Amino acid sequence: MALELGYTADYHVHLRQDKMMKLVTPTVKQGGVSIAYIMPNLVPPITSLDQVVKYKQELEQECDSTTFLMTFYLSQELTPELVEEAALKKAIRGIKCYPAGVTTNSNAGVDPNDFSQFYPIFEVMQKHGLVLNLHGEKPSTSNGDGKDIHVLNAEPEFLPALFKLHADFPKLKIVLEHCTTKAAVDAIHEINKDLKQGEQPNVVASITAHHLYLIVDDWAGNPINFCKPVAKLPDDKRALIAAATSGKPYFIFGSDSAPHDVRKKAVHTGVCAGVYTQPFAIAYLAEVFESQGKLDKLKDFVSTFGNAFYTMDESKLRSKQKCWLVPKESVVAQTVSTQDLSVVPFRPGAKLKYSVEWR
Repeated sequence: MALELGYTADYHVHLRQDKMMKLVTPTVKQGGVSIAYIMPNLVPPITSLDQVVKYKQELEQECDSTTFLMTFYLSQELTPELVEEAALKKAIRGIKCYPAGVTTNSNAGVDPNDFSQFYPIFEVMQKHGLVLNLHGEKPSTSNGDGKDIHVLNAEPEFLPALFKLHADFPKLKIVLEHCTTKAAVDAIHEINKDLKQGEQPNVVASITAHHLYLIVDDWAGNPINFCKPVAKLPDDKRALIAAATSGKPYFIFGSDSAPHDVRKKAVHTGVCAGVYTQPFAIAYLAEVFESQGKLDKLKDFVSTFGNAFYTMDESKLRSKQKCWLVPKESVVAQTVSTQDLSVVPFRPGAKLKYSVEWR
């Protein structure tokens, strides 16, 4: 029996640039997504109005039915005046914050130990309803003092910063991106513990498809499954699955689908962080939700909750077709390729129970 999912949205998408952008942008719709929230970590990062307008135009040329929502990259290049101008022109929907050095193209990021220099920008964002998207990790450190930070505890170590930002800007919309730990899930529950039925949360978490499948064993030695933040322990995965399927409005879908040419994955050192899920995004999720007996909660996770948080005006979408989940087997491709590039999707060769259609 087909299931109508509405105007599906992926609120964390990497589409890169140049040849890679041309290859992967059409696969957003192929995977069952109508609205794509675009990450700004290009080279150079997106920090000006001209850049964001040009990038959006390029994406729209590659797919005329996907609605692209744009973001700035939080850095010292931004000013409150620029952010206000972008908000008034509706050029961006949010700003992505990368701690320096934690993932792909994050070298221009910020010091997560002190956000105070950006407080004037956060004031403007709060005023205009812009979203602060947090890559919630601290960079790895080892100082011999017993307070080491590494890939397994980098997210929990960041959570005090999330609580402080919310305390200092209680009306600022914040997304803790791509949660990977039970600690992060618990933090989002704690922040929203007094949320009343029907109220909209100001702080939410996005959860990827691949983190609902993976634990540390699945990426150790397998570069295709390696991403940042890394998948953690079985208890963490169980907490993520419970959160995604909970029907709570403060857990939303953000795939963090991040394509890399296979030659940058199959190297001895410096393996690129990123899992590519775009071509089968909704089908991956459906398998997990069905396994929990929660397929009826999938629409909330991929449409209702995220679109409400981002105050989407559905009358302005580029396509009015809705996504339908259909019980038709699909097989994950071994690669998505052109003559110059080859990207390996998540779970290559896997048989999935579901496909998507547009109606």
